[in-house]
Amino acid sequence: MKSSNTGKDNQVNEAEAPQSAAFHHLPVMAAEIVAVFAELTNGVVLDATLGGGGHAEMLLEAHPHLNVVGIDRDQSALAAATARLSRFGDRVQTVHCRFDHLRDAMKTANVATLSGALFDLGVSSPQLDRVERGFSYRYDSPLDMRMDLTEPWSAVDVVNGYTEQELTRVLFEYGDERFAPRIARAIISHRPIESTSELADIIVTAIPAAVRRTGGHPAKRSFQAIRIAVNHELEILPAAIDAAIAATAVGGRIAVLSYHSGEDRIVKERFRAAETGGCECPTGLPCVCGAVRTVRLVRRVPKTPSAAEVATNRRAASARLRVVERIAAPV
Repeated sequence: MKSSNTGKDNQVNEAEAPQSAAFHHLPVMAAEIVAVFAELTNGVVLDATLGGGGHAEMLLEAHPHLNVVGIDRDQSALAAATARLSRFGDRVQTVHCRFDHLRDAMKTANVATLSGALFDLGVSSPQLDRVERGFSYRYDSPLDMRMDLTEPWSAVDVVNGYTEQELTRVLFEYGDERFAPRIARAIISHRPIESTSELADIIVTAIPAAVRRTGGHPAKRSFQAIRIAVNHELEILPAAIDAAIAATAVGGRIAVLSYHSGEDRIVKERFRAAETGGCECPTGLPCVCGAVRTVRLVRRVPKTPSAAEVATNRRAASARLRVVERIAAPV
């Protein structure tokens, strides 16, 4: 097994804090993902969000004819996955980079064309549970939230550096937070803010008391929004999906698991653009604009996890799986 680094872009309550040595979590909709790639011919599947390597491991076990190039911007995740998948030898290569630089990863791995690509978006359970990473409102830690620790920009910069207008936009667009203006004003008035517990307390106080009692922890949406902003998650997603489609051979498949309405909206839009070729002709009439379809939708409606899976893995509850298959361009 090969591992590479492209060099691209890129106080705790010990009684309550979980152990942070392991980087393992249950892969969401694992059986469905294995089935998506079951009919692929020999080739390489790009796992664009390798994480702890759970999906990649299941793909390699189920499909001996496939190899995997796994990429991730989180060095600790990449190291854990590299160790986990080492038993597969040269069938696996891992590369440190962001998924919008997947072409660089393919070049590093000496792969010209993909047989498939998988994106499992959002943050993983181990990242949330590692206190020192500052992703969670449940533990007291320095504000960070970087997926790639080589990046200079962190949550402390967003929280203490954004204007009130910018914070309001981030909280509303990335967190669907209806009290975004109130929370943004509260953050501004309490600066500087250095820890996750400080931030969580400020957010909770800014939300009306009657609302705090329902819908989970009041800081959940705001923490999600700030994390997305820190890591540019939605900004880099469209180009990454387009690049994966372009790099995939005819008959190959691209599968995306999303957990947030903003993510899913982008995935749907990019898949739709590839399915129609960007055609702007009236519905029901022949296309005369020269648009070229490059994929077909494997399912019109996204697949969701079973009730049994949700019962054993809460992270799966909001998952939406969309899949397209690469088709030949007309001659």
